[in-house]
Amino acid sequence: MTDPHADTQRDSSLSRRTLLKATGIGALAAAASPAFAQTPPGPAAPPSTVTSPPRDFSRGGAPTTYFSDPDVLTIDPVFSNYAQPNAAIQRIWTGALWAEGPAWNSQGRYLLWSDIPNNRQLRWIEDDGRVSVFRTPSGNSNGNSFDFQGRQLSCEHLNRRVVRYELDGSATVLAESFEGKRLNSPNDIVAHPDGSYWFTDPPYGGQLYEGAPDAAGGPSNTSGRINPRLGQLPGIGTFKRELPTNCYRIDPNGRIDLVVTEQQVPDPNGLCFSPDFKKLYIASTGKGPGDTGPGGKGDIHVFDVGADNKLSNGKLFSDCMLDGVKCGPDGLRCDVDGNLWSASNAGRAVGYNGVLVFNPAGKLIGRIRLPEVCGNITFGGPKRNRLFMAASQSIYAVYTATQGAGPG
Repeated sequence: MTDPHADTQRDSSLSRRTLLKATGIGALAAAASPAFAQTPPGPAAPPSTVTSPPRDFSRGGAPTTYFSDPDVLTIDPVFSNYAQPNAAIQRIWTGALWAEGPAWNSQGRYLLWSDIPNNRQLRWIEDDGRVSVFRTPSGNSNGNSFDFQGRQLSCEHLNRRVVRYELDGSATVLAESFEGKRLNSPNDIVAHPDGSYWFTDPPYGGQLYEGAPDAAGGPSNTSGRINPRLGQLPGIGTFKRELPTNCYRIDPNGRIDLVVTEQQVPDPNGLCFSPDFKKLYIASTGKGPGDTGPGGKGDIHVFDVGADNKLSNGKLFSDCMLDGVKCGPDGLRCDVDGNLWSASNAGRAVGYNGVLVFNPAGKLIGRIRLPEVCGNITFGGPKRNRLFMAASQSIYAVYTATQGAGPG
């Protein structure tokens, strides 16, 4: 005779197994339960960013135990050609208020980045992992890069300008206005082999936390109740936003040309060239201070770059939607095969912050999960095969099986 309770017991066992698997408790907890007495023992599943408590990414944290890092995820089998299987994600430093703009200096073998609210740039030295303040004040710098001559390029929110630090230690202002109007808050910059520099100019520096709001009556301070001069050096806090959120090119002769308008890519943020410099990728982020239009939609656009430096055939590269989650892009970098690596800001959607990796056709092939919102990335290390990720308060790094394209 059939036991009337057998089905109920079987369903209960399956439900508990499903629950344990979904919540990431792992095989060890399962083995401790009588319901799993017939389940062969096995290794515990490695912790990941979706576990509670979260995985410890620091150098003192527990090893991942498996050959591949559980938070480097293959979406398409081709990504196995780019992920280094026996390399783990490491948090190499923490302590920023908001980390942005990582850039690798090949000759000095150090990583440079901005801690925007703290108005400083920091440096991590590869040989011993020491971190020190590199430059303060930094003009609330955001994006940094190095050109083909090894000179540092910085986008300053506070001073609303782009500067280059020369090899002799002096500084040159490359751009601070366009057609007689002050820039908004340059965000990210990349160098071209022809000696030009291309940069984005969204309005995100027009806030107290990352720069200075407009003077009274400006778009980010219409009521005039905020005093943008408090705590600032003389001359700061006197500007008002005058320009749309555009992208520009600085010619070697100093001329500044408009290359992408706000209508094409609203609120442009990160940008990078393809390895052959025939394509330009631009991330469009969310609405910024003083925006009167809808602002960016959290997507990535791509343009063809002509021999005359004119852009054409602009189109949407990716909407950065994954499993119904908006993974807002920010910093962008290409590897030598033309794959696009994008920072991912999914906010409170735990498990979707980190890095998205697309092939040149715009297909998602892999991703990296981090426990913090990722704002910017760069390839570095002596072989340029290590991906550095500026994520909120911390810097993370993981070795890859490819190299980053271009300097910086």
